[in-house]
Amino acid sequence: MTSPPPLPADLAERLRAVAAALGGREAWLVGGAVRDLLLGRATKDIDLAVAGDALAVARGVADRLDGAFVPLDEAHQVARVVLTAGGGLWLDFSALQGPLREDLARRDCTINALALPLAAALGPGWGAHLVDPLGGRRDLQARLVRAASDAAFRADPARLLRALRLAAQLDFTVEPGTRRLLARDAALLTSVAAERLRDELCLLLATPRAYGALRELDALGLLGRLLPELEPARGVGQPPEHYWDVFEHLLHTVEAAGVVLGEAPPAWISLQALEPLPRPPELSGYFEGSWGGVPRATLLKLAALLHDVAKPETRAPDQRGRIRFLGHPDLGADRAEACLERLRFSRAAIQLACALVRHHLRPTQMSHQVIPSDRAVYRYFRDLGEAAVPALYLSCADWLATRGPNLELEPWRAYLWRMAHVLGQYLHRPERVAPPRLVDGNDLMAAFDLKPGPLIGRLLAAVQEAQGGGAVATRAEALEVAARALRRGGGRGGPPVAGSG
Repeated sequence: MTSPPPLPADLAERLRAVAAALGGREAWLVGGAVRDLLLGRATKDIDLAVAGDALAVARGVADRLDGAFVPLDEAHQVARVVLTAGGGLWLDFSALQGPLREDLARRDCTINALALPLAAALGPGWGAHLVDPLGGRRDLQARLVRAASDAAFRADPARLLRALRLAAQLDFTVEPGTRRLLARDAALLTSVAAERLRDELCLLLATPRAYGALRELDALGLLGRLLPELEPARGVGQPPEHYWDVFEHLLHTVEAAGVVLGEAPPAWISLQALEPLPRPPELSGYFEGSWGGVPRATLLKLAALLHDVAKPETRAPDQRGRIRFLGHPDLGADRAEACLERLRFSRAAIQLACALVRHHLRPTQMSHQVIPSDRAVYRYFRDLGEAAVPALYLSCADWLATRGPNLELEPWRAYLWRMAHVLGQYLHRPERVAPPRLVDGNDLMAAFDLKPGPLIGRLLAAVQEAQGGGAVATRAEALEVAARALRRGGGRGGPPVAGSG
């Protein structure tokens, strides 16, 4: 590896401020921060090791730099300082548990067992001051993830996921000896706190190599322990239009979800198939946003992984002997909810992911071979709410992973044309998708001498559906719709699904 580049100017400036706040106390940049500096990767997460009371040191730095102090693990002397100025920086302080080289040898893998004196990092030629007792720099050059010791995963089983997540993030290979250790210690994964499993799973899914990482997890005996809900899907056959069985389909839907999000396609998806995929500029950055603390893109891949999780339970032949999976979206949403609750996802993230699972067939059910009506589009957005846009992209991923290499371009393009129409309604005709209220409950009670109650909500829903269908544009027309609904017995509206706020 060539001499490492100087620190980026903005990072060097902020680290100088940290060094000044430390008041001459020796501190070491350790782990991922050093690794990323050697790789020339941008980083805002800095790990610092200090001798003595790391909590007190971190609190002092936070006070001097007007940062937020967050104790992470008081028993093991780990704390975080969050600096918001200058683009933001997270500083994780930990106490050295003995001599520096011994401390590094207890880390997870060699490329994280690196240290650099903070003072040296701020000067020229900092690579000469690198502390590298396990050959981490050599493994960086070889693009290998190698366990720091035979006991690395037994010391902290969360590292089982972290090793494969790190390989996916960096596009590295897990070296053979480490693979043997991962397989040997796979059973220890069940002892890891749910929150740590959740965080590693989300970071893994966020990478462009999520599919390959899931394959590695499965090959090493980790996937079934992380997500036991997937195990019944293994080897479950599907009707002829499906290229893969249920388990394979779920993994390939994650792969296809990455493609519809803009990641490089695998060999089984042609560039020709992707040309008509709607990617309107108005949605640029949409999947970079978060929901319930989880990026939308990650939630989309998570829903892709779980969307058919109930197919094994619902698999049965119909009267003509054709294999069907009746009810699998609703039951799948229940199974997904239990899974995500076990992994301690936020309620908001669970609601959105489960809405995607429950409604993953809705986009294809809106219309067949024709443009969906305005009323159908209104009902779709009314029922799915926040899940409506990502459900369109999940449906695309599902379609691709259903046909696999046997994808027929003509029906696929016809579907994408319908999808583009629905997105166009959402982006350019919001008065149809979420029409403004022309009348409210007080108007209806006054006009028809009604009392407060569920009837008012049903009448308002009937009015809004008529607006969404383009049949109502004025207050007078809205009252006429309400009157007709009253004569029919009260209207037929329905509340939106959970997660539609």
